[in-house]
Amino acid sequence: MAGAADLFLETPIPQRKNVGGVLFPAVVSPKAAVELDLRQFTEAVKGHKPQLEALLRSSGALLLRGYPVRTAADFDRAVEAFGYEELPYVGGAAPRTNVVGRVFTANESPPDQPIPFHHEMAQVPEFPSKLFFFCEEEPRSGGETPIVLSHYVYERMKARYPEFVEKLEKHGLIYTRILGEGDDPSSPIGRGWQSTFLTKDKSIAEERAARLGMKLEWMEDGVKTIMGPIPAIKLDETRGRKIWFNSMVAAYTGWKDARNDPVKAVTFGDGTPLPADIIDECLKILEEESVAIRWKRGDILLLDNLAVLHSRRSFDPPRRILASLCK
Repeated sequence: MAGAADLFLETPIPQRKNVGGVLFPAVVSPKAAVELDLRQFTEAVKGHKPQLEALLRSSGALLLRGYPVRTAADFDRAVEAFGYEELPYVGGAAPRTNVVGRVFTANESPPDQPIPFHHEMAQVPEFPSKLFFFCEEEPRSGGETPIVLSHYVYERMKARYPEFVEKLEKHGLIYTRILGEGDDPSSPIGRGWQSTFLTKDKSIAEERAARLGMKLEWMEDGVKTIMGPIPAIKLDETRGRKIWFNSMVAAYTGWKDARNDPVKAVTFGDGTPLPADIIDECLKILEEESVAIRWKRGDILLLDNLAVLHSRRSFDPPRRILASLCK
């Protein structure tokens, strides 16, 4: 089989940035003359995993473009080739459907609703270390996935709002969400409690919530979940830097539906409200520092969930992005 330089050739795309001397995201494609089938691709991933992980570690995001991955089943095999342990989606807010194996739909909220920046499952203690996204069908227009380096967001926020960041580091955040029994596909946070806790038994849901450190308050037609205080700033120990690891902007600007008021969805850990003007400025910083990935069919995007926040822009259907979460 061809060597790494031919199989995983670093490839420029117009959107990426040079961040501190590192290209973000890292992008690899096979050399034009190289012909691969799915089996050869998965074997190449297994054989060159150290090189791919080195790119992921330095950049925080790795886009694999131009490989023979076309279906959900193909994507499942590609994820398996990396050898990471699967993380069950327990405690997350987004409505998702299992497609095959360890592959799920990405957030199924309506296409006209953008999804704000967040780290995956940052609002619960057990979150994935890595996430895979796969483009099975390109959007007609829009639908980009903007990504941004978390430590840059932390550094800019600390420089601009030191007192706010100090309070975040001291008190953390509390996330509050009201869940119905079943899923609500019209809402970006419409996952019902039965899907959230993977059970129809309230006592089992309470046990699983307790393991997450989450409190449940049962209501007539659903349940209120209270998570926290939970840290909003973490130390990325492998890289020795602080990161903006939270769903603050996502909750404050996006956790809105028939049951939920986003202003009440997230507060400081001492219960005091967050300042709307600073949330708005944080959103601007996230946008300024981000790179928007424009999907092509067959793309696989691997994110280090500690290093990178992601979001979704609104789009004109069709668009089908699949996901897989790893410990």
